[in-house]
Amino acid sequence: MSGSPSSSSGSEEEDEGIDSYRKGGYHAVRIADNFSAGRYIAQKKLGWGQFSTVWLAYDTESSKYVALKIQKSAPQFSQAAIHEIEILSAVAAGDPSNDKCTVRLVDHFKHAGPNGQHLCMVLEFLGDSLLSLIKYNRYKGLEFHRVREISRCILTALDYLHRELRIIHTDLKPENILLCSNINPSKDPIRSGVTPVLERPEGNPNGGVVISSIEKRLKQRAKRAVARISERRIAFELATGEMMFTPKTGQGFSEDEDHLAMMMEFLGKIPRKIATSGARSKEYFDRYGDLKRIRRLKYGSIDRLLVDKYKFSDADAREFAGFLSPMLDFDPDKRPTAQQCLQHPWLNADSETSRLNAGMNDLEIKAKK
Repeated sequence: MSGSPSSSSGSEEEDEGIDSYRKGGYHAVRIADNFSAGRYIAQKKLGWGQFSTVWLAYDTESSKYVALKIQKSAPQFSQAAIHEIEILSAVAAGDPSNDKCTVRLVDHFKHAGPNGQHLCMVLEFLGDSLLSLIKYNRYKGLEFHRVREISRCILTALDYLHRELRIIHTDLKPENILLCSNINPSKDPIRSGVTPVLERPEGNPNGGVVISSIEKRLKQRAKRAVARISERRIAFELATGEMMFTPKTGQGFSEDEDHLAMMMEFLGKIPRKIATSGARSKEYFDRYGDLKRIRRLKYGSIDRLLVDKYKFSDADAREFAGFLSPMLDFDPDKRPTAQQCLQHPWLNADSETSRLNAGMNDLEIKAKK
């Protein structure tokens, strides 16, 4: 679900600039500004998106750090925030024990400022993203017990959203899935014991580093197959440190065509009915379901890729590929549900559940545009 961004990922992003700080746009925040009758006090900017900025804030009522998401004030942004609040409220209401690995909406309110009235959401503060974890591990891939643990968390959240709430998360990727805390304790305001700023400091009035944008991309009643493919991609990236497919534009063919070719090389030919039934099928496929501009394919398999390129043992590659392959079926109706994935032997191969260090066992589903 959409919520607080990672506190340290995405630092290469440019900030939001000043053009949208106007009527209908962002609310200008300064360190130590207070919200909701003084309950929440801004500490530093965590990120921004097309619809909002997100701030680390201190909750004086609970004495905890939270993520404060401040929406732009124009009607279309307010309406989007209302919809998001409805979804997050439903997610929280259906999970009173907070064991479904989804973000918690703590509070929401309206805040009046010079640029209009802004809807604000308060969410639990979370830490680094899975992308940061992959980078921290120098793109070498994680141990299988960690990949299993993380995959279980993601699938638990997806199963809850899909089966119980009929909600689909449409932007699952490593940078949008957050750990409960930071990999580096010194960067975590909770674990480092940093004293909250309760009064406005001298100097830079808009301090803070832009880390990551965070926005909602949820769609109800969509095909769950999309989310299952995303989970497969994430599991592969965690285990290998690399994306499964890295297509490129070539002489006479597009990046999309290269992507399709790579998928077919490792997963087999796309069934003719599926290849030719899409709205844009004629751009890429002939009437037989073959690619128009890439004719020679080098067929292989996922398990051989894992052995040859990533040096997995034959047994590990075979078992991991057995977990991934069903989720990659070209026919969406044949892909297993998140609930079925949770029962897969590979996912439950550990004799006992391994706990991740530094609070990395609990994950939150996030989305951003």
